[in-house]
Amino acid sequence: MKFPNKKSENFNEFLEAYKKEANRLINENHQTELEKISKILFKFYNSKKTLFVCGNGGSASIAEHFVCDHQKLLASTKRFKPKVISLSSNLPLITAIANDVDYSSVFSDQLKYNFESGDILFVISASGNSPNILEALKFAKKNKIFTISFTGFNGGKAKKLSDINLHCRSFNYGIVEMMHHNFMNIIAQYLRQKVLSKKEIKKVFF
Repeated sequence: MKFPNKKSENFNEFLEAYKKEANRLINENHQTELEKISKILFKFYNSKKTLFVCGNGGSASIAEHFVCDHQKLLASTKRFKPKVISLSSNLPLITAIANDVDYSSVFSDQLKYNFESGDILFVISASGNSPNILEALKFAKKNKIFTISFTGFNGGKAKKLSDINLHCRSFNYGIVEMMHHNFMNIIAQYLRQKVLSKKEIKKVFF
């Protein structure tokens, strides 16, 4: 759905329209995909394999936060040993690849240097059509790396290229990114509470 699709005459009108669009997406049923991803990562985070995550712009920020919550916070339970690396982090390497090869290769080249059999690629893209995201997914498919994606808009090519896709049906970048951030937090917090005792949960701030 396109939002905004008309001009708001004042702040309150815009705020109410924004809340309506956000609530529409929050109330959509994403349980099946969230549960599938959670089950996969529950087993994966003790496999000694690497989860690579990447995105552009706001999605790069979510990728960075993904590393923080899925590595540091889950490791703090002492029941997981997650190895999570953001392909959006290394600015010198990203600019070197962009300058010497092509910007579309900034994620796929890093995968080429670092991946091992059994790793997972997790991509975050509002449009689902960013060339560097698609190149990473194509590299993963060619090299039998399992792939998971968060997408928005109409899902783009990333939706079809991914083994599991969680799609947010909105054409507003901010709202899509909000939902992707929510998805990331839901998975991390679910896994964290899953391995904690009732007594431990009462002491932990989520």
